[in-house]
Amino acid sequence: MTGRSGPAVLPPSLRVWLGLIAALAALVVVVLGGLYAGDGAPGRVDARIWAAVDGAGPSWRYVALGIDFLGEPAGAAMLVLVAVSGCLLLRRPRAAVLVVAGAGLSVGTTTLLKPLVGRTIHGDDNLSYPSGHTAFLTALALVVGLFVAGRFGLGRAVGASLVFAAALVAGAAMGWAQVALGAHYPTDVIGGWCTALAVVTATAWLVDRTADALGRERL
Repeated sequence: MTGRSGPAVLPPSLRVWLGLIAALAALVVVVLGGLYAGDGAPGRVDARIWAAVDGAGPSWRYVALGIDFLGEPAGAAMLVLVAVSGCLLLRRPRAAVLVVAGAGLSVGTTTLLKPLVGRTIHGDDNLSYPSGHTAFLTALALVVGLFVAGRFGLGRAVGASLVFAAALVAGAAMGWAQVALGAHYPTDVIGGWCTALAVVTATAWLVDRTADALGRERL
């Protein structure tokens, strides 16, 4: 259903698929949080991935720093501003709302989870699980993927593949940067990626429900 606020941000053809993925992602966040609660050292999986990433040259470190900047307040604000402006120019107000709400709630969720899990890196004051940087860029990529799938009316298979690929590429890029810079354990990155999958899907559903309800009230 579409109200005056524009087309749905969660295409009907993808709702069931994304709902299942979101539920699985939420479960992964909880399981990993329980496994590493209170830890201050890498697990076996973390150590193996760190060993593979370690040793990147100075040029790769600059690349990692550039990607990391996109998750910092200034870089994140720039990306959100560009995305919101694009949505509004294309007359997709719901998508503009999802950009802000999806990214904001994803980062907010990681911020709330960190003290609950209590996992640290480089000292007791540096809470690490889940990665907020990874959650942010993944969330933004998910919104863009949903926008493209909805705007071009992509079917379930193509649309789902596009949305998942966008989230995977963005999450992998930011995740690699966080691990390469030593800012997060690899499992922190997985937790951040899964957080975004769960939160953005739930937020998109809520945005559509709210917009549709408001549209019916105005009729």
